[in-house]
Amino acid sequence: MDQQNSTRQELLSNLAKLRWYLTSLYWGGTEYWPAKTETSDELQHGPCDPRKPLMRATTSVDPQQILLNTQQELGDCTRCRLHTTRTRIVFGEGSPAARIVFVGEGPGYDEDQQGRPFVGRAGKLLDKMISALGYAREEVYICNMVKCRPPNNRTPNIEEIDVCSPFLIKQIEAIRPRVICALGACAAQNLLQLTSPISRLRGKTHHWRGIPFVATYHPAYLLRNPSQKSAAWQDLLEIQRLAKS
Repeated sequence: MDQQNSTRQELLSNLAKLRWYLTSLYWGGTEYWPAKTETSDELQHGPCDPRKPLMRATTSVDPQQILLNTQQELGDCTRCRLHTTRTRIVFGEGSPAARIVFVGEGPGYDEDQQGRPFVGRAGKLLDKMISALGYAREEVYICNMVKCRPPNNRTPNIEEIDVCSPFLIKQIEAIRPRVICALGACAAQNLLQLTSPISRLRGKTHHWRGIPFVATYHPAYLLRNPSQKSAAWQDLLEIQRLAKS
C-alpha cells in the first residue's frame, strides 16, 4: 500500500509538471509544436526545468493591457472548488513595470474580504519589507499562487494551484520583472518544482524561466518567528541587488 501511495504521488507530481509546461507554452504564444528529438539537456533536467527561459510570442500589447486581458479571462472564476467558499477573487495588484514581483501562496481572510493581496497583518509587514527595499507598494507587483482563499487558510493543493497557474504565468510574463520573490514554501516549491524546505531554498539565487528568483520566509511566518527576520533581511538585500542590476 505504501508503494502504491508513493507511485501515485510521483505520478501526480509528474502530471503537475507537465501541465505547468504546457500551460506556460500556451500563454507564451505557442499553439503548435513540431516533433523534435530530445536534447541531452532535456533528458537530464526534463521539459519543465524552471531555469529554461520561456519563449514569448512577439506582441505589441503593453504589459498593463496583458494584465487586464488576463483578469478578464479569469472572470468570475469557477474552475476549481475554491470558488464555492470565497468572497472575492484576489487577482493581484501593483505596477505593470515592476522590477520585483512578490508571489505568496493564497489570500487570507482580510484579502478575501477586500479583494486585494496582503492587506492583513502579514501584509503590513510585507509593506515594511518593500519599503526597506526602497520601493513603494505601488511600484512592485504582488500576487499569489491561487486567486481564491482556501478554507481556513489551508495551503492550496496541487489541483487548485494547477488551475490558477496559467494566470500566474501570464502575470509574471507580462511584467517580466528583474527578480521574483517567493514568499514562503508553497510559492517557492511550486514555482521551482522542488520539494526542499524553505530553509534550504532561501539564501541563494535561483532562476525561473530566465528570471532571477529569491525565496524567503512568508511574512505570516515571520510574525510567528521574529528570530528569522534577520535571515529574511539577507534575502531582501539580495532582492535589492538583483532589482537594481
